[in-house]
Amino acid sequence: MIRYRFYPTLLNTFSRYLNGANFGAQQLLDTINRVPSPTTVAQERGTRFEDAVVKGEGEEQFSVDILQKIRKLLPRPIVETQVYCTYQIDDVLFYGYVDLIGKFKAVDIKTTASYQPNRFVHNHQNLYLHALKKRGIRLMEYLITDFKDVYVESYSLTHPIEKQMEEIRLFKQFLEEHRELITDKKIFAAPDASQ
Repeated sequence: MIRYRFYPTLLNTFSRYLNGANFGAQQLLDTINRVPSPTTVAQERGTRFEDAVVKGEGEEQFSVDILQKIRKLLPRPIVETQVYCTYQIDDVLFYGYVDLIGKFKAVDIKTTASYQPNRFVHNHQNLYLHALKKRGIRLMEYLITDFKDVYVESYSLTHPIEKQMEEIRLFKQFLEEHRELITDKKIFAAPDASQ
């Protein structure tokens, strides 16, 4: 039975909280409760860049060289964009959207101010691979740009996900310990018997 509904951004936020990356319990609870926060300039630029790469919209805002490098790395043909995925992990329904898929790989386009290698090695989006396995997807690829160069991180179905699984277990524990502070009940799939 599914008791929880988690998406990658939420789990990655919890991961930052666990790692003490200047991210407190209240910020995590605000994320869980979907408290509106303004879109940052960096988030907006990332969305515009993805639209430029995939849809050809607003290309003039970005380097032609960077756009060409990213496009050369996209799967041919692109089978589908903004692909909704679900994957059941014990009593958790993991869900979300991957930017695009080809015949054998899923691709997520990322922008960053500065890139560090293996940045996505423990990213919860890697679980999309397992959600898309039945569609023949065997590789999760991140195409990353700092707007100076393009970087690629590729992860296969055999890539270890133990760290993500442990964080999911710890996140369930956190939710139960803070249940009375959670106002957005969508994270709980089953009705709370105590209410």
